[in-house]
Amino acid sequence: MPEFSPTQWAVPFFVAAILAEMIWSRVRSPEAYEPMDTLVSLGFGLGSTVAGALFGGFALSIFIAAYEYRVFNFGPEWWTVWWAWPVAFVLDDLKYYWVHRAGHRIRWMWAAHVNHHSSQHYNLSTALRQTWTGTFTFGLLFALPLVLLGFHPAMLAIVGGINLIYQFWIHTEAIDKMPRWFEAFMNTPSHHRVHHATNPRYLDRNYAGVFIIWDKMFGTFEPERDDEKIRYGIIKQLGSFNLLWSVFHEWIGMLGDIWRAPWRHKLSYLLREPGWSHDGSRDTSDIIRQRWLARQTSNSPESKKVANQNPIADKAEPA
Repeated sequence: MPEFSPTQWAVPFFVAAILAEMIWSRVRSPEAYEPMDTLVSLGFGLGSTVAGALFGGFALSIFIAAYEYRVFNFGPEWWTVWWAWPVAFVLDDLKYYWVHRAGHRIRWMWAAHVNHHSSQHYNLSTALRQTWTGTFTFGLLFALPLVLLGFHPAMLAIVGGINLIYQFWIHTEAIDKMPRWFEAFMNTPSHHRVHHATNPRYLDRNYAGVFIIWDKMFGTFEPERDDEKIRYGIIKQLGSFNLLWSVFHEWIGMLGDIWRAPWRHKLSYLLREPGWSHDGSRDTSDIIRQRWLARQTSNSPESKKVANQNPIADKAEPA
């Protein structure tokens, strides 16, 4: 099979789309682009390409070795097995959902993935903020079951590239909502804006790559609301356009926490969710959401009605 890289062929489209969105933003939404922020995004894209060239061979060697132990054999001309391509695409997208979810729930993996969320702007250039250090999180191991099933590493690389290309266009505010049937099954700009939000309602939601059905199946779906403005970025914003700090700040923070932590908690700073601390001095996304939900409940008309009916209860002495 001839060597084929979908993302390389898509680069001219990426550039043209970003330029078109910049023109649109000058007229419709001037705040959508910030020059220094865009330069950092471009730096991320260039650096991730270099990192892929340097470390991609490591993943490929693991997959080629594992392929020798595959359960099913599609034959020497595996690329001609037409039905294997759509199956590989769907299974690869399911794999992407789980590796993406792990990237938000395991700090070691978040240290690499946080790069993608570090911009406080949401535009097509944000899609270029790809990790430089993903190889060191071993997220590639999530793909091993597909290799062992019999899907050739090259096939997985191609469908994974198509998946990445699809995700480019959903990083925009220029598109409001797609048709209802499309929103029901596919990841869209609306769904992915939720994923990039720091609003408590939206934290750690909508992990999908192409098919939003995975989030609906596994309980992580949250629709975008018209009555709540989205705030982009990360909980503790970078406050800097320094590219190297943007790339490595979470690795530095994580290693510092591990160094200072008591021995019994060191591994937890590596494997538990971002924001976890052994002394409870920080908040995880779950804690932030629970606190927000508690405020919503206490401010609901029903709770206020109960409080008005029992005014003495609010004045009770603490235990």
